[in-house]
Amino acid sequence: MGVGDKFSNKAEELGGRAKESAGAATGDRDLQAEGQTDQGKANLKQGAEKLKDKANQVADKLTGNNP
Repeated sequence: MGVGDKFSNKAEELGGRAKESAGAATGDRDLQAEGQTDQGKANLKQGAEKLKDKANQVADKLTGNNP
């Protein structure tokens, strides 16, 4: 994944935190839950990117294509 994808996922996570905080501050449980969901999605995407990066590193080592 590219840097843009990583940035986008981090922005989604931070947006989720903001929604969760706003929901907690105003007593809006739906907004709070939506923020938690956004954070969960972003964290899953970030985990998948890390896994893909590691798989690419292993493949590069096995094929001798070290950048």
